[in-house]
Amino acid sequence: MRTANREPPTRTPARRHQPALRHPPAVPASLRPPRHRVSPTAVRYWAARALAGWLVVAGAQVVWLLATDGHRGLHVLGLAVTALVGIAHAVVMPQWRYRVHRWEVAPEAVYTRAGWLHQESRIAPISRIQTVDSERGPLEQIFGLANVTVTTASAAGPLEIHGLDRTTAQRLVDELTTAAQATRGDAT
Repeated sequence: MRTANREPPTRTPARRHQPALRHPPAVPASLRPPRHRVSPTAVRYWAARALAGWLVVAGAQVVWLLATDGHRGLHVLGLAVTALVGIAHAVVMPQWRYRVHRWEVAPEAVYTRAGWLHQESRIAPISRIQTVDSERGPLEQIFGLANVTVTTASAAGPLEIHGLDRTTAQRLVDELTTAAQATRGDAT
């Protein structure tokens, strides 16, 4: 009698009752460039904000220049360097940020990209949204801009979209709030 070398049959563990999926699993979102740019007005806002910061530094240097008697040449040189760096920063940074900052809301996720020297791209699934907030500081109100913050359960923190015009920001808040309420998920 011949015996064949067979492996013993493997046993499949008994499955416990698992609830059926109510909707098919979503296709994972890919990290891609978002479609929408921020408002072009954000360029002027970022430039004004940068200039305001550099004016504070230059003002302190002028006070220091007037308060001291010695080494005026070094003080004037420092003030000139501050002025050149400040102007370059106020011209280059806003344009660069405008080219980088983007956002998009897709049916499954919110996409953002922000920064200028340090750039960050993020995706937040709609099902993970906990809160959606809109915020405008005094200078942003003058320029007619608003920021939208999308808070999720992510350890990386909230997604922030800066430099939107007020109408777009309000529409985005409404759209995300409606989408988050309509999407099943635990938001954690």
